[in-house]
Amino acid sequence: MRICLLFFLLFATFSTHGQFKNIVLDQQQEGERAPAEPSIAISLKDKDNIVGSAILDKVYVTKDGGKTWTKQKLTSSMGVWGDPVVISDKKGDFYYFHLSDPKGTNWQSEEILDRIVCQKSEDGGETWSDGASIGFNHPKDQDKEWAVVDLNTNDIFVTWTQFDDYGSKDPDCQSNILLSTSSNGKKWSEPVRLNQYSGDCVDDDNTAEGAMPAIGPQGNYYVAWSHDEKIYLDRSYDKGKTWLRNDIKVGNQPGGWAFTIPGVNRSNGMPVLIADNSPTQYQGMLYLNWSDQRNGEEDTDIWFMRSANGGDSWTPALRVNDDEPGKHQFLSWMALDNTTGYLYILYYDRRAHEDNQTDVYLAYSNNGGRSFENVKISETPFTPDEKYFFGDYTNIVAHEGRIAATWTRMDDGKTSIIASIIEDTELFGEKDSGKKKKKKKKKK
Repeated sequence: MRICLLFFLLFATFSTHGQFKNIVLDQQQEGERAPAEPSIAISLKDKDNIVGSAILDKVYVTKDGGKTWTKQKLTSSMGVWGDPVVISDKKGDFYYFHLSDPKGTNWQSEEILDRIVCQKSEDGGETWSDGASIGFNHPKDQDKEWAVVDLNTNDIFVTWTQFDDYGSKDPDCQSNILLSTSSNGKKWSEPVRLNQYSGDCVDDDNTAEGAMPAIGPQGNYYVAWSHDEKIYLDRSYDKGKTWLRNDIKVGNQPGGWAFTIPGVNRSNGMPVLIADNSPTQYQGMLYLNWSDQRNGEEDTDIWFMRSANGGDSWTPALRVNDDEPGKHQFLSWMALDNTTGYLYILYYDRRAHEDNQTDVYLAYSNNGGRSFENVKISETPFTPDEKYFFGDYTNIVAHEGRIAATWTRMDDGKTSIIASIIEDTELFGEKDSGKKKKKKKKKK
């Protein structure tokens, strides 16, 4: 009897946290630019419809929950150049944001990065519009965008960094955080500057960069970014008409957002900001995730904080990775399932290795980020080579109990794009997590 019970318990444990299937969406081919910087979105109308992206111009589509995928190349008259971001609206339409290259000559053209481009798909990612221009302000450069959908109105909200001259070391050259909104992805508002303090143009720790938007359940706008070893927050309670006179300093980011990871040619710890729109007791919370080297250059960690009052005050920084100190965890991304309130943080992890071998881990929480469990989701480790571009981010999204995670791996100097489609029952089990729903007010 004890043997049978032990076998059952071991089987149940393995079934809950067994090996997660890794899907190869793309592999670098000879003479081809290395795919990296993946983004992924689940249709808010049909969770079986998932769209992924990677630099420079890759699109990956599944309509059967990840069982089969198609691959295509994105084109636009404004050019397609890096920092791909894919999101879905409530109607199930997809939006693909990226940088511009109107001449198609890359860095040989002075017009590269002259705007942010938004291309829209109304058929689940199969076809795309030519794109809408956002923030055109040549000769200034527009870079590092991210976008979010307002779950109340279905409006779209994009933020990014504007450089007077990208990469310039001129002390008078400035970087600033901008915002634009749209009701349909086709016409965009005049950009608004958000940051109180300008950064430099070097694309490093003293640059104002990594703008991350979020929209709360009451339609309040929030934006977080990194600058000068600090994370800042701005907000608007009137749909973006007015913003804080003084930015909120959320916390310190010791060592800055740009740091060195052995074997990776570039790594950053820019913040990820999410507003909780779930029908749970945590509705209205703000969640912030980032990485830094406050514990030393040989010990990069993943961090998390939350705010219950719109960003005025925050909980102490919580170390998400649960290993012993002294190893690198880096390039994290965070997602919230707004139907369940469950939180997920994806990141690279070297806890099991003494060299540069790298695994991919997922941290997950069903208590509003008070605590996290960690599980490895990559099938095998890989070893990146700093001679080759690895990309600036991973990505993860969750909807209706389905989690879609995507990352870059590198083998023998060649990159590939990996995805893993996970059901939350694989992490939390079939039983109710015990999360309390928001109480409805009784009618008098």
